[in-house]
Amino acid sequence: MNTLFETLKTARKEKKLLVREVANELKIDQGLISKFEKGSRKPTKEQVIQLALLYSIPVSELLTLWFSERILYELREEEVGYDAVMMAAEQLILYKKENKITIDTDIKKILKEIDAVKKELNKFRKYDSYRIAQALELEYTFESNRIEGNTLTLKETDFVVNEGLTISGKSMKEHLEAINHVDAIEFVKDLVEKNKILSESNILSIHQLILKSIEPAYAGKYRNVQVMIKGSKHMPPQAYLVPKQMEDFLIWYSMNHKKLHPVILAAEMHERLVSIHPFIDGNGRTSRLVMNFILLQHGYVIANIKGDHKNRQAYYHALENVQTNGNKNDFIKFVAQVELDSISRYLSILKG
Repeated sequence: MNTLFETLKTARKEKKLLVREVANELKIDQGLISKFEKGSRKPTKEQVIQLALLYSIPVSELLTLWFSERILYELREEEVGYDAVMMAAEQLILYKKENKITIDTDIKKILKEIDAVKKELNKFRKYDSYRIAQALELEYTFESNRIEGNTLTLKETDFVVNEGLTISGKSMKEHLEAINHVDAIEFVKDLVEKNKILSESNILSIHQLILKSIEPAYAGKYRNVQVMIKGSKHMPPQAYLVPKQMEDFLIWYSMNHKKLHPVILAAEMHERLVSIHPFIDGNGRTSRLVMNFILLQHGYVIANIKGDHKNRQAYYHALENVQTNGNKNDFIKFVAQVELDSISRYLSILKG
């Protein structure tokens, strides 16, 4: 069986990538890539995930190698090493059974409808235009900001974003929220177009755009204090736990992104990210953009959650059910219905 470093070296050469190119993609020194391939330095879990996606290796395969070598290193001289591994294996099997996502029949029905509409939409894509996308993305910016309390109307959002006007009686923060969100959408679309992976650096970049010029000290950075979610019983993790939980969040994504229906995956990633609440502010907008990154990546359309009182309450209630009761179906169903409404509307516009 090949070692981790042999696998990494072979995979890079098969992809015809230079060490420098891989280092640029991972945003690390190229000397580290050389050390990974010589076995003198172990990559982190996040780096293993990035390398697997870059080299088109199943993430589970590369992580299995990484974990097995780490476990062997820790336990090879321990008399009880084998027994410890067997006991841990039993506990992992039990944990996976308890945390398996079960989808109810209502969700399956909605997903079937979504995919039927998506199939028909693909026939009309030739009639798509920049103007249609721009109008729908403006609505998304308006609604996503409205969920968070922004009071700009749709028309005012249009004036701010497309005309560069200042709206009397509205705060500078509200103006910047509109401008920043449009920039963040463009960034997400660029990631999709370039077939980029969902990575920690890309999530931080999305957040940096959301808070640009609003909270520059916190933009693109994990929080260093404890926070509470207004009106929610859910208590996010302590700040010192955030980096580890974000690492686990991305590992979960890498292990499941090819197994789950894209709409379910998008809903799961939204809920998991907003529950970690890794930032001082901008968690909701960032989570919804991550959700829509996944949808766009798979050929779906932006799921535009409305910001009026009724829809906002339904959205928060569904989230609360996951965070406090572990009921995932309500939130997945909510997101699936939003996507069905959004993709059906998109199709109706193209069909005229």
